[in-house]
Parts: sequence; C-alpha cells; structure tokens
Amino acid sequence: MSRYIPRAKGRYLRIDGIRTHYLECGDGPPLVLLHDGSYGSSAELSWYQNLETFAGEYRVIAPDWLGFGETDKLHDFGGGRARRLWHMTRFLEVMDLGAAVFCGVSMGATLLLNVAATGEYQWPIRAIVSTSGGGFVPLNEARIATLDFDCSLEGMRRIVSHFVYDQALLDDERLVKARFEAAILPGAWEAVAATRFKSPLVAERSDFGQQDTTVYERIDVPTLLVAGAKDSLREPGYADDLAKRIPGAELLVLPDCGHLPQIEHPVLFNQAVLEFLRKL
Repeated sequence: MSRYIPRAKGRYLRIDGIRTHYLECGDGPPLVLLHDGSYGSSAELSWYQNLETFAGEYRVIAPDWLGFGETDKLHDFGGGRARRLWHMTRFLEVMDLGAAVFCGVSMGATLLLNVAATGEYQWPIRAIVSTSGGGFVPLNEARIATLDFDCSLEGMRRIVSHFVYDQALLDDERLVKARFEAAILPGAWEAVAATRFKSPLVAERSDFGQQDTTVYERIDVPTLLVAGAKDSLREPGYADDLAKRIPGAELLVLPDCGHLPQIEHPVLFNQAVLEFLRKL
C-alpha cells in the first residue's frame, strides 16, 4: 500500500534484471502516469492528489522511472536518457496494457512528447496529457536553484519553493518532507545527481538551455497541454507555442500556478483531465 495514496497497491517487476516499482489502482482502460525528474521524486509523490480520482474511471499504472522511487538506483553514463526510455519501453511491453492514455509531468511529460513525436520507442499511446513539459527549457536562475541538493531538509524546501507558486504549500509534508526522505535514501542522490554530470570533453554541459529539436507536428494523437501561468522554470508563453505546433492540441493554463499544476490545483486539474479523456 502506498503511504500517501491508500487505495494504490505497490507492485514490483524484474525488467531485464532491474527491480522496477509501480503503483496500480482502479479498473477500466489503462492510464499511465509518468512522474517528474527532481530530487526525491516518485510516482507516489507526483500523483498523490490525482491517482485515486483517475482510478474511478481508469486502471491507473504509475511506475517509478529508472533511478527514482523504489525502482533500482541506476544511471547509464553512456546512454543516459536513452536507457531510461528503453527501461520504460520494456516495462510497458511486460505490462502488455494495450493502447493507453499517458499523462506526464515535467520530465515525464517532456519524454512522453518526445516519444510520441519521434516514434523511436514503441509506446502504445492512445492520448497524451502533458503537464509542464515540452518546448525550450531555459537554464534560468530558478532552474539552476533546483539542480543541486545538499541533502538537507532546508535544501529540499528551497528546491520545492521554485516548483510551486503558492508558498504555503511548502508546509505540506508530502511536498517537502516526504521528498527529502526519498531523496536521501541509499543511491537516490547519486542516481539523480549523475544526470547532471558531464565530461570536460562534452561541449554542451546541461540538458537545459539547449535548442529543442523535437518535431511536435508529428504527434498524431489527442493531446491536452496543462501549464501554470506562474511557472518560474519555464518561459512565458511556451505552452501556447506548443499548442500551435501539435495538431489539434488543447491547452489549459492555470492562473496562480507554478510547475506542478496537478499538486497546486488538483481539483481543477483532475476535472480537466477527465473531461478531456471522456471526449476520446
């Protein structure tokens, strides 16, 4: 049982030798939730405000990415993002869900849009909900502040302060204390910090601040984009540009909201997602 999502059942699979954790809840068509990539993140701590509501109409599957949550703390220094995507691809193959709705936030949403646009990985994507993902990701002051973690509770509080517009949310133990506890588990810091490492021989030293070359025009499934109007990690209007590039995409911009709309405004978020999915 999940600590913060009582109805969700925690399960494990061995995927090519990698112990892989996921949450499962509900019955119905499959809905896959993909969490963000910050220190201490996991399926549980990204979707605790949403999973049970979605489970009223869907069979919800929420895996922990490679290196996160209760999945093995591994990082491929040669493959990086490619290994993470391949591991998720194999997870989906083993689960054999059939055509599914995919909903991602931040890193999870960006990787989801990339997969849908390139077709490099065979995911059974029926529809997409992208939250705070895709487009150019600036290496601004707020982003830089989230990239280093000193393994202190106050350090996690500083990081999360850039994720939400409403700073009162920092008093919610699920948002700060729980992420802190998850981020200091054996191997957790190393697995996330490793994604920031670059050899001196590599000219581009960051995944952020680089040109976005994804051809979003190739996405051919129904897509809902959700963004926070006060997202300090993104440039104003980035979601409007994405909506213009993805054929038929719908866009929801939530006012007084930062980088985690599914946590800051869960009622509005859950309602919007379910209304979008009911039209499929």
